[in-house]
Amino acid sequence: NYTIPLTGTSCSSVNATGTITVSAPAPALACGSVTSVTIEGYSYPTVSIGIQCWTKENLRVTMYNDGTSIPDETANTSGWEFLATGARSEYVAAGVTGYVSDYGYLYNWYAVKGIATAGSTTYKNICPTGWHVPTDTEWTTLTDYLGRTRVAGSKMKSTGTTYWNSPNTGATNESGFSALPGGYRYYDGSSFDFIRNNAYFWSATEENYVNYLAGFRVLNYDNGDVYEGNFLKSFGASVRCLRD
Repeated sequence: NYTIPLTGTSCSSVNATGTITVSAPAPALACGSVTSVTIEGYSYPTVSIGIQCWTKENLRVTMYNDGTSIPDETANTSGWEFLATGARSEYVAAGVTGYVSDYGYLYNWYAVKGIATAGSTTYKNICPTGWHVPTDTEWTTLTDYLGRTRVAGSKMKSTGTTYWNSPNTGATNESGFSALPGGYRYYDGSSFDFIRNNAYFWSATEENYVNYLAGFRVLNYDNGDVYEGNFLKSFGASVRCLRD
């Protein structure tokens, strides 16, 4: 016979040989200011926003979650745009120091997609196991929860002008997302722009009709909007992870 408790986390099956206890699924992992996810020895704080759990800092990983390296192509100014596999880059400009520690790496979209084992459709993930790069739909879930795109940026931007250029209009960071303006690497690899002005975040979603484009979101220093658009996949942009 079977005994199923009305409360608790397990049920017991009783038979002639004894009792076998089967545990129910564990409750969802807590998400918030005291919870973090560790990748390559670095601990990323997390934040719960609506029904989603996000990392609060831009990725700075050098490997996919199986340990495969993501090549550093910072110095590859002539071949960056022709890469069809994942790559990472620091932001290079006069007077810019400590970029990775503050803003993370810039990744092309192929790193966002990950890489497949030969003959497999299973991709190695740039985010840790149990996490992924958000899709366009998941970004929209976030901005809708925060009041839609005309106000969501204010609630997502970190406050002050330590990392953002003045005036960092409307920034309250009331969501706890703590967006930082890491700028981007131009698609041909020749230049970098908009550090401290704009935060560019990749989406995992490819453009439906043009296979060399993929989605992104951008927040600006001078307004509280969140903009949606498509980049060439060879652009370098920041990455945030969303829990599965």
